[in-house]
Amino acid sequence: MLPYEKTVILIPTYNESDNVERMARTIFKAYPNISLLIIDDGSPDGTGNIIKKIQREFPGLHLMERAKKQGIGTAYIAGFKWALEKNYDFIFEMDCDFSHDPKDIPRLLEAAQNNDLVIGSRYIDGISIVNWPFKRLLLSYFASIYTRFITRIPLRDTTGGFKCFTRKALEALNFDKIISNGYSFQLEVNYKIWGQGLKIKEVPIIFYERRDGQSKMDKNIIFEAIFAVIFLRLKKIFGTL
Repeated sequence: MLPYEKTVILIPTYNESDNVERMARTIFKAYPNISLLIIDDGSPDGTGNIIKKIQREFPGLHLMERAKKQGIGTAYIAGFKWALEKNYDFIFEMDCDFSHDPKDIPRLLEAAQNNDLVIGSRYIDGISIVNWPFKRLLLSYFASIYTRFITRIPLRDTTGGFKCFTRKALEALNFDKIISNGYSFQLEVNYKIWGQGLKIKEVPIIFYERRDGQSKMDKNIIFEAIFAVIFLRLKKIFGTL
């Protein structure tokens, strides 16, 4: 039996009123003993208020409210610290927009029983992405190739955001030294865990483009990722990672 009672899912949100209640209900219907922490960056559309209204229905539903939008990296770090303080053994990252299928949670959690970090991979079995524009698909795919070439990290999907960390993996990170805050945050965390010699496993998933709400991707995120890869490689070369 999988240890759902020792597992928490972290979901950062900003203007996810179209999805957040449906996501919470889907998760707790399938996994009633799991915990879910919504980390909301002051969404003006009332995302946090939606969670407050349904918290009484689900004892495992928690809300962390932040005053303003501060980026996905700082949201996850805040969630990581919270999860470690609450003594969870398995900590998930997951998107709110159903691009990550909650049905895949058991597969990642099972793999985490023998690995330190498990990544739901869009590229381990070819390309498993549904409804992305061709330009965005190429950008993501070649970004992973570029990242592997620069960093030498042996992962097919270097920036995927559907993950299960063990407590051991998070305790190996120095959160104060994490420099990325956009989508390169995912690469940096992977890179530092791999650099510690911990075990990483990729599990194939199908990634679905969001149906409701708006994508948070922009040009600044792309530029950050390009330069963060080089910076992280240099830090590893000079022993300052």
